[in-house]
Amino acid sequence: MLSAEASQHRASLLHPEDGLSGGQDVDSILDLAGLLDQVYDPVIDRLDKVKKSLIDLIEDRPSFLSELLEHVLYTNGKRVRPALTLLASEFHPNDGRNSEIMAAAVELLHIASLIHDDTVDNSDIRRGRATISSLWGGNAAVLLGDYVFASSATYVCDTGNIAVIKRFSETAWSMASGEFMEMAVAYDLDQPREQYLKRIYKKTGSLFTTAAESGAVLSGAPEHTIQALRDYGYNLGMAFQIIDDILDFNGLREEIGKPVGNDLSQGILTLPAIMAMERCPEDDSIRNLFENPDDVESMRRVMDRIVGGSILEDSYDVAREYCGRALDSLEGLESNPARLALQNLVTYVIKRRN
Repeated sequence: MLSAEASQHRASLLHPEDGLSGGQDVDSILDLAGLLDQVYDPVIDRLDKVKKSLIDLIEDRPSFLSELLEHVLYTNGKRVRPALTLLASEFHPNDGRNSEIMAAAVELLHIASLIHDDTVDNSDIRRGRATISSLWGGNAAVLLGDYVFASSATYVCDTGNIAVIKRFSETAWSMASGEFMEMAVAYDLDQPREQYLKRIYKKTGSLFTTAAESGAVLSGAPEHTIQALRDYGYNLGMAFQIIDDILDFNGLREEIGKPVGNDLSQGILTLPAIMAMERCPEDDSIRNLFENPDDVESMRRVMDRIVGGSILEDSYDVAREYCGRALDSLEGLESNPARLALQNLVTYVIKRRN
């Protein structure tokens, strides 16, 4: 049974009339920045150590490699995944060193996946900045992604924990297979919701799950704590990706750091589009777009159909369900600053704009 405090937090977060589907003003965006600061607060000193270890990768490297590393490491990325690893290590006494190493590895794996994704998708911008592939070409981007991935694997090995090393390897495999799944079904309209959920777990949820689980494991936490944080990471990651997919329809280019409608233009069906097809299977607007992906009018019709109705809000409801499960998984954990930060992280994920 949920405590009164947890129940109140859950209700305030998941209430469907809280205007989470966009239209936030400047004050709301500033509130989100403050909320993220609250998430970081219990581990801010440790997170700074993680950032330093990432920057250390640049030192004593050939100038060309250093230039590329600077471009991907000096960014406005939120560092949510390494923060999650550190927060998950705060429920059992430990010296923190291994979880800090793991936090760096998690972020490097994430960065490597973004570099490769941008190259495969021919993306020009990421987080509001030009991509490696657009500035230096696809060959340099692939090699840099490989280099960053290899660096992440080296960091994980430094933890000396075989279970975590194995889990990390499985996660890298899962993320790559998720990308292959997405590529294999591009422009294919026969994609049930279950397939979509499986795909986003592999692409996104798996790394969130590993980030939380590994932090708990490396802290020496008991199995029930590890399981709770594993569940938390899974549900948070699923919600995170669903929100990402919603923002592809109602975000702004400068906020989400990529063109709006980018997924559809690449033939990728996400939850809002799948919902639209579930409700009106006779509507051919998405089929017409996939047959003519460069047609501006076809894109406009699909966007109007999805944005103009209740589909985005209903997609938010699915994300809220995952957020509710993430909050529920924290209920049996010690009430401490890290747990409050993890609750705030759920709020940030459901309300974020980029």
